[in-house]
This record gives sequence, structure tokens and C-alpha cells, in this order.
Amino acid sequence: MVKKIEIYLREENIMKKIFALAVTIAALLTVTIAVSGIGEAAPAKTYHIGMSQCNLGEPWRVAMNDQIRTAAAQYPEFEVSFSDAAQDNSKQIADVENFITQQVDLLIISPNEATPLTDVVKRAYDAGIPVIVLDRRVDGDAYTSFIGGDNVLIGKKAGEYVAKNYPNGCNIVEIKGLEGATPQKERHDGFMAGVGSDPKYKFVYSQSCDWLRDKAITVMESALQANDKIDVVYGHNDPAAVGAYVAAENAGRQKEMIFIGIDGLPTPDGGIREVMAGRMAVTYVYPTGGAEAIDAAYRLLVKGEKLDREVVLDTIEITKDNAEEMLKKFGGA
Repeated sequence: MVKKIEIYLREENIMKKIFALAVTIAALLTVTIAVSGIGEAAPAKTYHIGMSQCNLGEPWRVAMNDQIRTAAAQYPEFEVSFSDAAQDNSKQIADVENFITQQVDLLIISPNEATPLTDVVKRAYDAGIPVIVLDRRVDGDAYTSFIGGDNVLIGKKAGEYVAKNYPNGCNIVEIKGLEGATPQKERHDGFMAGVGSDPKYKFVYSQSCDWLRDKAITVMESALQANDKIDVVYGHNDPAAVGAYVAAENAGRQKEMIFIGIDGLPTPDGGIREVMAGRMAVTYVYPTGGAEAIDAAYRLLVKGEKLDREVVLDTIEITKDNAEEMLKKFGGA
């Protein structure tokens, strides 16, 4: 009987030890699970950005998209969707409406033309979507921030260049951008300010090429047929100036005149190399603002900062004297 009691007590003691061990293990597992959760960040919020590009027919706009894509890749929380309106206002309106329907967290838009795109941009803004207007403006103030170059200043510098190099006046062919796009008017007005609206600087031919090189060739062919004396070709962008050069070269008249452009890209077919090759006398850097737009998006969406309403980007005059240096500076070497 005593032996049975001893056996029972030993078994009971063993069971208590097993139970105590089980409790300890459970406690350790709980602590381990809790500790493993320490330092684990909550899943990062993803922000969907819609980028409405007016066209991709211009190398400058391809560069803008590339810069936006590169800048956004630095932020894993950003997802960027791109649309191309192909210079069609109705298409760009539909693109923006699609982004509104998707309820993007931020809209970046470079409008094809100001007035036709104003209403849909306002609708996005009124729907609570922050809007960064890039390069070209819309009418009114229904946007969060505008980022772009000073087209009047750039045009003025081009005009001053002509006034300096042709103090006695000259005949000018102006190959403009796109009717209805704000940079076209601003670049013309700036140029006129640069030459002082002096009548000795005569515009013997002025026509739009929609910012496209091939159209500029056709425009320049007509200008050459209509004018025996041309001293200066003022292209509203580098493709306009280069297209004009091609037409003049085909006519054997390229040495009679100088060619002025705007964009100053460091790409293989960009304006800086055209200046280095002697096809353009001067170009002016027109920053795309792509990287600045993504930086602004990060500061607004992630850091909660208020953006400046207007961000004006600087320009640089590029001639043969500094073209090689600027090519290296902008990563084109």
C-alpha cells in the first residue's frame, strides 16, 4: 500500500513538472512571436500617380517621361502610369478623365493646349486630386503647383543674342511651336522684347511646325522659296531649328544663316551636340521638370508638405564656347 502511494506521488510530481514545462514553453513561444514582430514596419502605402503627356513625338517629351520614370524609381511607394495624347486635346481629356475614375493620388499633366485642357484639370483638382502642371500652363488657378521654365526669359535671351550679333538688323524666319500652347506665345513675346521690337529686325516668314522636325523641314522649304535673303532662323525648339537646317542644307543655303533652338538636350540627337557640330549657333536649356515633379509629389504625398504654387526652372545659353562643358554637366558625354 505504501509502495502504491509512493508510485502515485511520483507520477503526480512528474505530471506537475510536465505541466509546468508546457506552461513555460507556451510563454516562451508567446514572447518569441511578440519579439519577432518588433521592428517590422507596416506595409508601406503605395501612391498611384497619373502622368498625362501631351505627345511623345518630341525628343524633349520623351526625355521628360524618362526623367519622371527614373526619379520615381527611387521611391518604392510610387507607382506611375503614363498616357500619351499624341497632340490630341480630346485624347488628353479622356486620359485625365480615366485617371480621375481610377482615383489616382496625384496627377501630373503637361497640357497639349491651355484652354481645352483647363476644364478637365479643374475637375481633377475639385475631386481632391493634387495636380502638378508641368511645362505648359492651363487657364485659371485650379491646380496645386506649376513647374516649368521661363519661356519669356528664354525667348528674350534668344532675341538679345540676335541683337548682339546683328546690330544693324536682319531678316528672321520664325518656326513656331503649336498654336494654343502657352510656350509658343511666350517664346515669341520674349524674343520681341530681346530685339526691342525694333523694325530693323524683320520677320520675313513665320509659321508653326507643331514642335516637330519633319514639319519644320516643310515650313523652311516654303520660307526658302519665298525669301532670297534670310539671316536668322529662330526655332521655338531644337527639332524646329534642326529641321530648318536640313531644308536649308538641301537647298545649299545653310551657310547664309544661323539657326537658334531651344531645349538643349544632351542626348545623341539633342541640341547640345547640334551646336557642337555647327548646325545650330545657340540653344537654350529648357529643363523638363520631370525630376522636380516627382520630388514635389514625394514632399506632398509622403511628407505632407505644402508645395509652392510656382516653381520656375533656370536656363543656360549654350554656344560652341561651352557646349562640350554643358554636355558633360548634363551627362551626355
